[in-house]
Amino acid sequence: QWLVRDDHPLTARVTVNRYWQQYFGTGIVKTSEDFGSQGDWPSHPELLDWLATEFIKTGWDVKKMQKLIVMSGTYRQSSKVDPLKLKKDPENRLLARGPRFRLDAEMIRDNSLFVSGLLVEKVGGPSVKPYQPEGLWEELAGGAHEEYVQEHEEKLYRRSLYVYRKRTVPHPSMSTFDAPSWEICQVRRSTTNTPLQALALLNDVTYVEAAKILGQRMLHEGGESPSEQITYAFRLATGRKPTKSELHRLQTSYENYLKAFQNDSQAASELLRHGDSEVDRDLDKSELAACTTIASILLNLAETVTKN
Repeated sequence: QWLVRDDHPLTARVTVNRYWQQYFGTGIVKTSEDFGSQGDWPSHPELLDWLATEFIKTGWDVKKMQKLIVMSGTYRQSSKVDPLKLKKDPENRLLARGPRFRLDAEMIRDNSLFVSGLLVEKVGGPSVKPYQPEGLWEELAGGAHEEYVQEHEEKLYRRSLYVYRKRTVPHPSMSTFDAPSWEICQVRRSTTNTPLQALALLNDVTYVEAAKILGQRMLHEGGESPSEQITYAFRLATGRKPTKSELHRLQTSYENYLKAFQNDSQAASELLRHGDSEVDRDLDKSELAACTTIASILLNLAETVTKN
């Protein structure tokens, strides 16, 4: 009762600051895990106080607070930045532009599954065990005499919120994108950029399968011509249409991949074998493989894995 009293706004301040961090990448108080004397001062103290009091006034209505933030003029700004503003405020602490930051590990997986059409949006239920390198579980947790049994069908494509987590065996793909080990509570994650992340998006079976099913969507839903299909997939992945230059480069790549797969049908078959999901056997294998490769490129774009 003391924590949520009207004259004790600290709980509300900490909570709305974490919501702000989710949408802007950085909280109004940067050290969202530390509101004490050793933490950072808020960049906009009056805004933080106002959000906290609004949260209390609305009866701690979480959905209403999300709506308030995302409909604000501050959040709806463009993330484009001119050199002068970037020099003066590289971290965007003054909120002169919209937020731009890489998605969290779980969101990257969920986004790829959603774009491809594989994501199962069912709410609730037990944890699931998606793809993981063979033998990893036994190697790192062999003393526990546990076996990692991969899920199949719809359980394989559930949101990352439901992925089974073992502290001594963190999911490798998630760890690559800076997911914590869950050994301690971590309010604020670090964000790195490494070649391993690009390699994971290009080679991890989760993302290869997502590219395969997105390639199938391109052929089923994208239109008749390769340019229409590429434009359709590009918009699904990034939320906008490609520029003429981008479309030209992707279309040229598609034509090169198509020729390569037409000359090597075994390579096309091997690519389409990744993952549990089946593809439409009536589709031309070489065309589907070429579309899969283009879809893989799109899922690897910085704009796809970045919140703009």
